[in-house]
Amino acid sequence: MEARLNAFGNALVGKYLKHINSAGKVIADSTLPAATQELVKIRASQINGCGFCLDMHTKDAAAAGETQQRLNLVAAWREAKVFTEAERAALELAEQGTRLADGGGVSDEAWANAAKHYDEDQLAALVGIIAVINAYNRLNVITQQPAGDYQPGMFG
Repeated sequence: MEARLNAFGNALVGKYLKHINSAGKVIADSTLPAATQELVKIRASQINGCGFCLDMHTKDAAAAGETQQRLNLVAAWREAKVFTEAERAALELAEQGTRLADGGGVSDEAWANAAKHYDEDQLAALVGIIAVINAYNRLNVITQQPAGDYQPGMFG
């Protein structure tokens, strides 16, 4: 598969990504657990059909110590026993925040459940990571960035 646009070689896209990466760095440095951040990025990328981001974030998560079993079960997190209640709340928020047009937004129930597990700064980071990964997913899907060649740490 050939990309429609060399998103990582285009000067304008490079400027755009510089700012998105800065936002991502703020979130990465937050107190929101790194494993939760990766799970959210993986789930949103599954929903959006972004192979590039799935390749990246599953490999980065595995390199950081995430188990293959948990990575395999992200898409079926509701039925899996391997996620904490906090992770489940984050995954639900990620799903609803990614599927805004499907359900009319994020429910009060999903927000309240996330707020039981995360403090205000962590909630802000969770909202931020959902927004950032959705922006990346859209860029990659629209331009058809091919997946499979990513190596952990390649962009950071």
